[in-house]
Amino acid sequence: MSSIPQNKDELINAITFVSGRLLDDYRSIPDELSRTIAIEGNVKGTAISVCDTLAYLIGWGKLVLKWYSLQSQGQRVDFPETGYKWNQLGLLAQSFQKDYQNWDYPCLQSEFTTTTQDILLLVASLDNHALYGVCWYEKWTLGRMIQFNTSSPMKNVRTKVRRFKKINGIR
Repeated sequence: MSSIPQNKDELINAITFVSGRLLDDYRSIPDELSRTIAIEGNVKGTAISVCDTLAYLIGWGKLVLKWYSLQSQGQRVDFPETGYKWNQLGLLAQSFQKDYQNWDYPCLQSEFTTTTQDILLLVASLDNHALYGVCWYEKWTLGRMIQFNTSSPMKNVRTKVRRFKKINGIR
């Protein structure tokens, strides 16, 4: 069995599983450590906080929802985002962190949950053909674009968050 979702059910399961585990990890980290700069950032040589990892995941999730909304309305989508090229994803990640820099830790967790639920609702509203049967952006299906920007980065972030927890003696 592939670790890459191949259909609607696998995509829902992948997002649900990793987001749930990640949220459990976030909930175990005390608020007073949530802004500690100690996690490898998305730009080489940078470090970020636990809150920044949430901002990153929220930002990508909302971007996926924006792409779908615009495209379903027949509007042009500026991939990956207006003002950014695919080779500037580190800068885009930093923009997400800036967007959420004044949010408190519990609110970021809540927004992550809401954004994830919105993505799951979107996936649930579509059939396998819409998700995996046709190219949606260049050679990629919508299902793969959702996976690239939700469950995959969630797995990556979870590894970093768990490393942070271990270093800080958090169970």
